[in-house]
Amino acid sequence: MRTVVRSWLAAATVLLLLFTSSGLRGQGSETVLFGFTNSWRYNQTVSYDGINWTAPAFNDSALPIGRGVLGFEDSGNTFVTARTNTALTIGRTTYYFRTHFTFTNSTPGLTLTFSNIIDDGAVFYLNGVEIQRLYMTNNAPVLYSSLSTNHEATGFDVFTLSGPALTTNLVNGDNVLAVEVHQTTAGSSDIAFGCALSANMMMTPPPLRLPLTLPTYGYTTVNAFPGLGFGQPVGFASPPGETNRLFVLSKGGQMYVITNLASPTRTTFMDLSGRVYTGSESGLIGLAFHPGYATNRFFYIFYSASTNGGGSGLFQRVSRFQTSAVNPNQAPTNSELMLLNQKDPAGNHNGGDLQFGPDGYLYISLGDGGVQYDGDRHSQIISSNYFSAIMRIDVDKRPGNLLPNPHIANSTNYWVPADNPYIGLTSFDGRTINPTNIRTEFWAVGFRNPWRMSFDPVTGFLYCGDVGQDRWEEVSVITKGGNYGWAYLEGTHTGYRATNTVVGPLIPPIQEYAHGTGSDQGNSVTGGVVYRGNRLPQLYGWYVFADYVSDNVWILHYDGTNTVPFQRITTRADIAAFGTDPSNGDVLMGSLADGAVYRLVYNTNITTGVPLPPTLADTGAFTNLASITNRTQPLTASSGLVPYDINVHFWSDGADKSRWFLGSPDLKIGFAPEGNWTLPTGMAWVKHFDLEMTNGVPESARRLETRFLVKNANGVYGVTYRWGNSLTNAALVPDEGMDEVFTINDGGILRTQVWHYPSRSECLACHTPFGGWALGFNTPQMSGFFHNNGYDDQVAAMSAAGYFTTPVTNTHSLRALAAATNESSSLEWRVRSYLSANCVQCHQPGGPALGFWNASVSNSTANSGLIDGALVNNSGNPDARVIAPGSLTNSMLLSRISRRGPGQMPPLATSEIDTQAVQLVSAWITNDLAAGWTNTSAPLIVGAAAINGGVAVQFVHPANRAYQVETATSLSAPIVWQFLNVPANRPVYPSVSYSATVMDTNIAPGQKFYRVRLSAP
Repeated sequence: MRTVVRSWLAAATVLLLLFTSSGLRGQGSETVLFGFTNSWRYNQTVSYDGINWTAPAFNDSALPIGRGVLGFEDSGNTFVTARTNTALTIGRTTYYFRTHFTFTNSTPGLTLTFSNIIDDGAVFYLNGVEIQRLYMTNNAPVLYSSLSTNHEATGFDVFTLSGPALTTNLVNGDNVLAVEVHQTTAGSSDIAFGCALSANMMMTPPPLRLPLTLPTYGYTTVNAFPGLGFGQPVGFASPPGETNRLFVLSKGGQMYVITNLASPTRTTFMDLSGRVYTGSESGLIGLAFHPGYATNRFFYIFYSASTNGGGSGLFQRVSRFQTSAVNPNQAPTNSELMLLNQKDPAGNHNGGDLQFGPDGYLYISLGDGGVQYDGDRHSQIISSNYFSAIMRIDVDKRPGNLLPNPHIANSTNYWVPADNPYIGLTSFDGRTINPTNIRTEFWAVGFRNPWRMSFDPVTGFLYCGDVGQDRWEEVSVITKGGNYGWAYLEGTHTGYRATNTVVGPLIPPIQEYAHGTGSDQGNSVTGGVVYRGNRLPQLYGWYVFADYVSDNVWILHYDGTNTVPFQRITTRADIAAFGTDPSNGDVLMGSLADGAVYRLVYNTNITTGVPLPPTLADTGAFTNLASITNRTQPLTASSGLVPYDINVHFWSDGADKSRWFLGSPDLKIGFAPEGNWTLPTGMAWVKHFDLEMTNGVPESARRLETRFLVKNANGVYGVTYRWGNSLTNAALVPDEGMDEVFTINDGGILRTQVWHYPSRSECLACHTPFGGWALGFNTPQMSGFFHNNGYDDQVAAMSAAGYFTTPVTNTHSLRALAAATNESSSLEWRVRSYLSANCVQCHQPGGPALGFWNASVSNSTANSGLIDGALVNNSGNPDARVIAPGSLTNSMLLSRISRRGPGQMPPLATSEIDTQAVQLVSAWITNDLAAGWTNTSAPLIVGAAAINGGVAVQFVHPANRAYQVETATSLSAPIVWQFLNVPANRPVYPSVSYSATVMDTNIAPGQKFYRVRLSAP
């Protein structure tokens, strides 16, 4: 492997970068094989075409010997003249150099680093084999007459050689390095060549003693509420934002509430048994709480009602009720407001589930009416009755939405969202229909009995289990306007009715299974929930569902495109419903076999894999734990852990953090200038947290936790170790995480602060593939001037140390995020930087967030969906937007970061408001945002003047705009503009306009043109 990086640092700095024994670099011992004053045989009189002269056997004894640097400089280039020890004759096109060096330990992990002074271009050969070209045309034959591309020796050119390109050409013992230096023009008036060579034994460091993957456990179920029975539990729900109450529906008509999940007791919340028909599959079968339940006390139920109690005149009904104003654990039955009352020909295939979506609308599942094989032909009809569909209605009657088309079963107590898919159609399934007869409430169609459905609270996907007929059961993800096939299809197989000419595709399930009694079979699917709890991290993001007849409980994983096929994890008889424990996210199941509610838990008797180290010392991450005597004594990282820093820190409730990554020659990172880096399996990161007990007094800081993130083939996993009161070690935090309360002295006022140690599931909620797995480990966060052991730019230093798969060039062109306190940067760029650091792992296209805006800085503010951006849920404020220029009240993003509790952002790992971020975003909304930016007719480039052998490009740098100076040697088409890679040309977004000067010392005879490009954040 060959890597190249162009360095513009001073000589002493470059030597420190290459040869330092600490800091950001490859791990292992480093040896200087020869320096810039090394002696070379050189030829400046004879032309060599071909490569015979590069071979070790070539007789160079007649060639003169000179000490580097060799050359001649006529333009006052002090970088070359200060280092020249041997004068060369000018006027030639190509010069040739040879030297011998001895190396006797070419072990795996070896890297050779070549630091060079070249004027103008060069080709390098190791033992007769070409290994590198600098400023020469690639893949072209090299002759004496070959010319270099435009280049001037104003800095060191560094490249490294490792892997097969090194091991196949380097020999133990005597080696020959041959270099031919070519000029830009024949007969050039200057020439320079020098080379320093070092060997870095990048031996793989001792690994962290962490497993590559978490140990896995089996599963079982336990009675969630021993001693409590719930009749026939068919549904679970909790009011939005509540974590200590769980409501349980019983098919017989009772609605129970568990009022204290820590010490559960059962109370009857409402009893509708007198008006509910319970024959067959009918009963009280659906419950959903209004998103604004905390203030309006509204909840909605789906139940079966009959006029005479005997089943004739059976209706499937959706109604709104209201909780008592004086007793939050009781609802009067006379508070009913009916929304839908559909006459039903049978007591089965009712659907009957209710769920509020992330958009604030109510979704209702409807079966085909019950006659087998869809004998009443209720499916694939959108202009008749309320069957075989999933509905979406607006119970708040938002402005702009519509009345439903008249029907004997509906009412005016709800409206229809204006973007529902079937509004205004004139044909469906190849049949002409009257738009005034359409059931505009329908969101998706083609269901037999969509008994249970649920939204994934992270992705917003709506999962639905649709009970099959004789052969197949299915689980589907429901999309707008989707047709799921019944009765044309059963699963993906031929159904029980011949198809018409169907307009649009029939959507297949993400999982189907055949009827039977095997471990992958069943006869009646019970739709489940996506696990987002904090106690079963290996299950995070998996959909848990069951079969009522075969008793199998399965999991599957769906990423929006692909499905990991289902697998059985346990069994439990007669599971009719799934829900979640609001206190911890545990999966709950309702069993009709005994009326109990069961909880899914690990079966620790079934374990595979390597266990996690029980203490921090056992991980091997730090070497001085046993000798620590006070809390201010720094941690000493083990060999292989490389310290790094980032531009904008993720908000962590005021904690100070230190960071390391596991560096190794075997762990190569795929670089990207702004997108996510490609991270190798086996890489790991360590982050340590300290929190001041007295604000502003560093000596009062105590160690809180040390977290690890490990990259494996499936993604990442995270664990953390809590220090507690120990000075010398930290203990592994349980799977589910934990909280700890501290007393903080805040300017003389004592307050309590809850510190949350994350569960392993919560680690995955933030460390997403969309955020690049390791948050902050990317170019905008890592690029910039981090002065660490002589390194000026982390990305350039990492590249020189060999951590990337390919070299990083033009490092000065890389954008860097700006901290909120960096007042030299514009408000807009600081806001964008904050959002990128704290939100991009979810808020970007394809990410798990439900919003429409994009936090990535690779997208401009104008195209980010931030300004006047639409909301999924406006919380009842029709004027609300993501960011409303000039209005703090109508800016939902500001509202979300300004709160803690339900709806807070970031959603995890914080109990304290980031007041600095709130002030920053507020200032942007009220001060800068409304003013915007307009073009001006004033000239931008003031001039370009020759100064000391270079060119000074002078121009006005406008506020809140980044610039890039580019050069070209001709304005004839096609014009080739190239980035001017000098430190002063780094893109930044200043808070105020100022006069800028960018120096170009890379000057050759002829004309050169400059332009300045501006870009908005």
